[in-house]
Amino acid sequence: MANPSPGNSITLRVAAPSSFTATSELAAAVGAVGAAITALDVKESHHDTLVVDVTCNTTDDDHAARVKDALNALDGVTVQHVSDRTFLMHLGGKLEVVPKVALRNRDDLSRAYTPGVARVCLAIAEDPAAARNLTVKRNTIAVLTDGSAVLGLGNIGPAAALPVMEGKAALFKQFANVDAWPVCLDTQDTEEIIMIAKAMAPVYGGINLEDIAAPRCFEIEKRLRDELDIPVFHDDQHGTAIVTLAALVNALRVVDKKLSEVKIVVSGVGAAGSAIIQLLKAQGAQHIVAAGRSGAIHSGQQYDDEHRSWIAENTNEEGFSGTLHEAMAGADVFIGVSAPHVIGEEQVAAMAENAIVFAMANPTPEIDPVLASKHAAVVATGRSDFPNQINNVLAFPGFFRGLLDAGASDITPDMLVAAAEAIASRVADDELNASYIIPSVFDPHVAADVAAAVAAAAHAARAL
Repeated sequence: MANPSPGNSITLRVAAPSSFTATSELAAAVGAVGAAITALDVKESHHDTLVVDVTCNTTDDDHAARVKDALNALDGVTVQHVSDRTFLMHLGGKLEVVPKVALRNRDDLSRAYTPGVARVCLAIAEDPAAARNLTVKRNTIAVLTDGSAVLGLGNIGPAAALPVMEGKAALFKQFANVDAWPVCLDTQDTEEIIMIAKAMAPVYGGINLEDIAAPRCFEIEKRLRDELDIPVFHDDQHGTAIVTLAALVNALRVVDKKLSEVKIVVSGVGAAGSAIIQLLKAQGAQHIVAAGRSGAIHSGQQYDDEHRSWIAENTNEEGFSGTLHEAMAGADVFIGVSAPHVIGEEQVAAMAENAIVFAMANPTPEIDPVLASKHAAVVATGRSDFPNQINNVLAFPGFFRGLLDAGASDITPDMLVAAAEAIASRVADDELNASYIIPSVFDPHVAADVAAAVAAAAHAARAL
């Protein structure tokens, strides 16, 4: 799959001979090598020379180099400079700390800091619960990673994971006004991660675990949930499960099928796959086959970790033991949270009529969505440049907003379901179609709806 993307956007400053056709010739050269022009700005105009900024989306660095070569090949044209717009956005990082209170004079300083702050410290020492109202704790979460499973990039370490965690924190603020901060740990030892998370917990109202590899992520989440009095949420598991359920509910409405009746094949049994399967089962899915690298998970085989063992015991009642490709024959739904290009057009063609394909590996999905659309009725990916983007940003900002608003200390399955239902319901009956099964991440109502649903579920759980 090679589609130009804003994630590979460049601006080329070009000097060209001045003529009526100069800009159209530049545009034609860029288009001829498959890039998508998004802007043409004349920066300087002289008697014999134009200086033009050509901005376009490319597919990767090699494609960007071909665009530059194509422009340099034009008579009299010179590319003076190439800027990578994605790298420019990240210069200096994407976050800053801004005080919420004015510090204009000595009186302000005396209240915000010493000596006045000592009175607040003593109040919290006397009643630790007061920290929730008198500090940043009531609206602040940690986005915590060890850099072991970053996006589709793998184990690239904490420093390389920081741009992703910064972005996550920016999304929390943008979509739900939650103050979040990246915490990238230079350890991949389970006990050390748990120890550090517990030690820093007093600052935060919740912890969002992010991009921690399975199976380590399962134990870290479980232990922290058991040992802390603030909610701990592994977004790669539960955020993905929430948005997948929301999208599937609406996709099944499009094809007029029932969750309890469809055959579902899940590719990938790591953090995301396990959580998706558990949530689908809880909602009534009866026919699920999950496949890892070695084929279908089934009860006739022993597995080293408890999550694969749970999948073996609770899915695939027929005991199918074949490959992923074989499992897809006659399937109604394919959900991919695995790796690029693990299925092809022939596997989708072998699925049931009006099939649903969710190819969500990022940045490159399990199958090119264009190819999948030839045979499937509904196709979704995790990408923003195709219809039906199944994106965790639909879930996690509002989810934590609801947790913080309710003062929740734990997370329940009812909260996950409530969030999924809130997301799905944002697509009205008269809007629902094969290319629109899930709302845009920019829908201003999604985070608020999710927050309200999660807060209500938290209050209900507390009342029991």
